[in-house]
Amino acid sequence: MELKNMSREEIEMMSYTDLTYIILKDNKKPMNTADLFKKICELLDFGEDEFNAKIGDYYTSLTIDKRFYMLDGALWDLSEKHKVELQIDDEEEISEDEIDSEEEVEDEMDEAEDSLDSIDSIDDDIDEADDDTLDLSIVSEDELEEES
Repeated sequence: MELKNMSREEIEMMSYTDLTYIILKDNKKPMNTADLFKKICELLDFGEDEFNAKIGDYYTSLTIDKRFYMLDGALWDLSEKHKVELQIDDEEEISEDEIDSEEEVEDEMDEAEDSLDSIDSIDDDIDEADDDTLDLSIVSEDELEEES
């Protein structure tokens, strides 16, 4: 979908990020935040005041939308054009000692379960002790004086 083929009503119904997607797709090259939003403001007949009032929110919406990717130099492009690769530094080797074996993990899980069982046992003992205590009641000062 190209902007030049869209009616004014269609453009007005679209979100800023949807318009940005079409602009970047049509433009075929990265653009900075200000140039992108100026283009949107031109399409929607926004003035300088509206540009200044809304550019911050526009930038935030670009950072949240996963369709856009920020390049070096603060240029925005479509994420679909960029492959993100995880790089692992060859100098940082992980020794076998640093990797928990499956058995070690299972042992730690068993220890944690035993600790929880122990806590549950203590809670049960406390509950039983509470049941064995004497019933307490509130006594007024007059009743105390009568007993004396």
